[in-house]
This record gives sequence, structure tokens and C-alpha cells, in this order.
Amino acid sequence: MSLLLLLSLLMQALVGLGALLLLGQARRQQPESWQGVLFASQLGFALAAASAASSLPAHWLAGGAWQEASAWLEQAHRLLGQPLLALAVLTLARHWHWSRPAWGRVILGLCAFFELFRQMGHLADYRLLLELGSLALLLYGGLLHGPSSRPLRLALAALPAFVGAGLVMHGLWALPAFVVPLLLSLAYGLLLWLLLSLLALQKPQE
Repeated sequence: MSLLLLLSLLMQALVGLGALLLLGQARRQQPESWQGVLFASQLGFALAAASAASSLPAHWLAGGAWQEASAWLEQAHRLLGQPLLALAVLTLARHWHWSRPAWGRVILGLCAFFELFRQMGHLADYRLLLELGSLALLLYGGLLHGPSSRPLRLALAALPAFVGAGLVMHGLWALPAFVVPLLLSLAYGLLLWLLLSLLALQKPQE
């Protein structure tokens, strides 16, 4: 593993962990109506951090359970974590109050669709659909607050980083491997800022 790849994976893990902790602090100051979306956001960032952290030893250990676990976490990060974060942006932007059981059903639904498309042999198509849908929700969530709003500026800043990482992962942009976690670190930092900005705009529920 190159030094740049090591540092970029560490950065993604630290950004995800930092977001997890900051959202945990925010949860303690929020009413029950926002606990579900904040938990879902924490889960999304936790998967991003775990995926990057598990990739570090997996590069040195050939085969075995660790590499299988790393591959599983990477799939969970992309097929569960990223859609959850996009949905969190949407619900906060629309001022929707989804309960914790509702978020639980969302998580179960994403897991069920993953298994369905895996059994059908269309997992790559499903992954692409989820990635495009997540990007669309991110942009839509920013647009809901107007063309000159901070949420839109943050969404527009995060989008190129997510798109760039996706292009490299899909083999459509020939760049070194360390670029992906580097771009994702930037994207997740901006996404955290976006979520906290949207949370600050919420009005207390009557």
C-alpha cells in the first residue's frame, strides 16, 4: 500500500468518525422528532469510517476472513450508508419527521432490495441506480432552500467529489487509488456541514 493511499484511507476513517461523534453531540440537544434522521446519518458515516478502516489491514492480509469483511463493509457503505445520508438530507430539507421505526423500515428495505438484485444478477445496475438517486436527492435537498442558500452551496460543493469518486471506482476515470478516499473525505466533510446546516434551520415541532 502506498503512503498516499494509507493517508487518504486514514483521512476518510477520521472524517467518518468525527462526523459520527459530532452528530452524537447534536442528538443530545434535539427532540425525539429528529432522533431517527440523526441516527440514520450516524449509521451512514459509521459505515464510511468502517469501510476505510477495514481496508487498511485488508491490503496486507491476503485472502481470509478480513478481506471478506472489508468487501462486505465497502458494499454496505455504498449500498446502505450513502443512500441513508442522501435520505437524511431530503428529510431535513423537507422538514419531514420520520420516526425511528420508519427509518428501521428504510434500512430493512435497502437490505432487501440489495439481496433481491444480487439474486437477479443485477447488482451493478442497482448500485449505479442508488448512486445516481443519492446524488439527485442531495442536489434536490439543496435546491429546496433557494439558489443562494448555504445548503445549496454545500450540496453543489459535495456533488463533484462524489461524482469523481464514483467515476474512479467504476473505472471511467483513470486516477490513482488514493484519489477515491481523498475525494470521499472531502465529500463527507461537506455532507456533514450540510446536515448540520439543515438541522439548524429546523423549527421546533409543535
